[in-house]
Amino acid sequence: MIPTRHIKFVVGIFLLPLVWVLTQTFFTSFHTQTVEHGFWRTEEFWFFGLGSALWTLWFFGSMWALGEPRPLRLYVFGHELTHAVWVWACQGRVSEFRWSREGGYIVTDTHNFWIALAPYFYPIYSFAVIVVYAVASIFYDVAGAHDTFLLVTPLQWLFLLLGATWAFHLSFTIWMIPKGQTDLLFHGTFFSLVIIYLMNVALLALLLVLGAPEVTFASFGHEFADNAIALLDLAERVTRRLMLGW
Repeated sequence: MIPTRHIKFVVGIFLLPLVWVLTQTFFTSFHTQTVEHGFWRTEEFWFFGLGSALWTLWFFGSMWALGEPRPLRLYVFGHELTHAVWVWACQGRVSEFRWSREGGYIVTDTHNFWIALAPYFYPIYSFAVIVVYAVASIFYDVAGAHDTFLLVTPLQWLFLLLGATWAFHLSFTIWMIPKGQTDLLFHGTFFSLVIIYLMNVALLALLLVLGAPEVTFASFGHEFADNAIALLDLAERVTRRLMLGW
């Protein structure tokens, strides 16, 4: 029998074209929005960027001052909670939940690569911000409110917190991956890294569609299809040249 890890390694290789096309589509759409449509001048872009920048400064500042990023305990809690959320989504049961600054774990009767890798592409605190915003919108016109708290409107707070929590997720993910995480080793490091990268780019693409007025799911899909066709055309030309060379 072929080891499952070897099969997943091959699957990871076959996912690379999808990774390329999605990455190309995201950056093309982002460049078009920022240069041609002035997306960089919108308050959504600026407050998301401000939140990301503030967290990044805190992350590296805490590493410089304390030797490790803080709050590490909060990250570990979110990491293990994300495992648990995906276990419940897969109709599994969590019988034990532990976390501390040194690490954490859950005990469950269900396991797959989605559960193992979810903390590396599922920014649970960003989704918590969105849930709070959605619940508040039921009782209060958050999007149309002009009242300010610390000179910032509720909608601006939304994008500020989304930027900070997303940067929290990304910075800790990049910091943790080189530390030999068993989550990645269990399903093969190469396959795990491909899935993590693919899902994070997909999340960024979703945020771009939701945040940029001119980018829709339809337009992003058309751009993705064009890039996929271009890649297939390139692969066909390269294959023909190789066959002729033989």
